[in-house]
Amino acid sequence: MRKADKNDDIPAEIDFSGGVRGKHTNRFGADTTLVLLEPDVCKTFPNAKAVNSALRLLIKAAKSAQELPKNAQDLAKAS
Repeated sequence: MRKADKNDDIPAEIDFSGGVRGKHTNRFGADTTLVLLEPDVCKTFPNAKAVNSALRLLIKAAKSAQELPKNAQDLAKAS
């Protein structure tokens, strides 16, 4: 057990002496981005597959909206 420093945020009863630094660093690839989701979002999208599916749908909708003729975009904004 380690001695707690008065400026330390970690309580003395937490023991990291058996820990291994960097043990899980290779778990995610270099092209992976981790994002913290708010609890309400996690209830709707409980896993990576659900989040990615929803984001792909949003991307597709945004691209489709950009392809609308100018007057169709104005009509959509007026709704």
